[in-house]
Amino acid sequence: MLEKLSSALKKTTDKIANAVFLDKKQVDALVRDLQRALIEADVNVQLVLQITQKIKASALDERIKGIEKKEHLIKLLHDELTNILGKAKEIKLKKTQNRILLVGLYGAGKTTTIAKLAAYYQKRGHSVAAIGLDVHRPAAAEQLKQNCEKLNVPCFINPKEKNPKKIYESFKPDLKKYNLILIDTAGRDALDDDLVKEISTIDKTVKPTETILVMPADIGQTAKQQAQTFHEALDLSGVIITRMDSTAKAGGALTACAEAKVPVIFIGTGEKPADLETFNPEAFLSRMLGMGDLAALMEKVRSAIDPEQLEAQQERLAEGKMTLDDFSQQLDSLGEIGSFDKLMELVPGLGAAKEKMPEGQLEQQQEKTKRWKHAISSMTQEEKDNPELLEKQTSRIQRIAKGSGTTTTDIRALLKQFSMMQDLVKNQSQLASGQLDQKTMMKLAKKFGKKMRI
Repeated sequence: MLEKLSSALKKTTDKIANAVFLDKKQVDALVRDLQRALIEADVNVQLVLQITQKIKASALDERIKGIEKKEHLIKLLHDELTNILGKAKEIKLKKTQNRILLVGLYGAGKTTTIAKLAAYYQKRGHSVAAIGLDVHRPAAAEQLKQNCEKLNVPCFINPKEKNPKKIYESFKPDLKKYNLILIDTAGRDALDDDLVKEISTIDKTVKPTETILVMPADIGQTAKQQAQTFHEALDLSGVIITRMDSTAKAGGALTACAEAKVPVIFIGTGEKPADLETFNPEAFLSRMLGMGDLAALMEKVRSAIDPEQLEAQQERLAEGKMTLDDFSQQLDSLGEIGSFDKLMELVPGLGAAKEKMPEGQLEQQQEKTKRWKHAISSMTQEEKDNPELLEKQTSRIQRIAKGSGTTTTDIRALLKQFSMMQDLVKNQSQLASGQLDQKTMMKLAKKFGKKMRI
């Protein structure tokens, strides 16, 4: 996500922090690097000039000296960048029915975003349903239905009806039992009179509690005009920006929405249902500067892991019991949360470490976990419950490797990793029951951390 900008911001803050003193030549070089990075991220040139002029003036202010100046500059950079990203806004659902109307142009990702919102709120205990009112795009209703079926979310569509008002009215009695209704609408190539008229009619019919504009990040600074125009027509609650992970223009889209005084509520960072994050400018900037975002990480965990499955697994682990099925479920959860590359950005300290890793190492580790999953799928239930059987019989390992398209080396690496995880779980259980002291546990955790290579 905005890797070039992130890298440039880290370098700028590091240069400020490590400088013995800051003279005009150094300040000019820092300002040029910062301007180049922000402009490459498609941030408005006027905004870039405003920020960098403030930083330059402050850096050359003789009244501020030494370490105090460095801290002042880094804080100023942080504050100015946070300001151009706008203010955080959270949608707080009511106990009565909530109706979220999603609007936007063709290709913005409304239908996919509905599935992400459904997963997000479903994991937070809300009863969610979706209704399709896009009567123009032939595949819209079917796409919405398929997305909802994957999440076990009720979906109400009528592909034969071409009047969105009639579709909503016909399903209105069925929708009464749900706490949250997500409403998909049609788009156009541009916000023309026909689209305004259609959405206005839907707005009056549905009476949404929230109206959200969905926009792709790759439109950059033109997001400002689009946000302003939709806001004038519909009084938007905010914006969801999609495709944040695939464009260098995301900086332009984010700052443009702030300029338009329309807050960004969520950002889409991939194709999976869990790839939706609440947008908090300070936390987002923290991640960009390599300081992580633990709140976003925990949010991803909650969105990806089934609470009932997790509770059952935790009960077994608390007793010191662990099978390869449990290990496989953990790998599944990791895959749902996101790629290793994305996860490292969210953990404080690991964002910077990621840049120092050899090229391709993260991809290799991700591929390794896929091979382990295939291997576990090729085992018998007896082998999954009793992995020690595999260590005693080489023929079993050879059979599994052949059946899963992996190698015997992959299987042995899996067993070694599982054994370390099992030891840690067992010792955690002993610690909880008072059979193991904290000091011994810390040593085991440290040893485990050194060996862990997932």
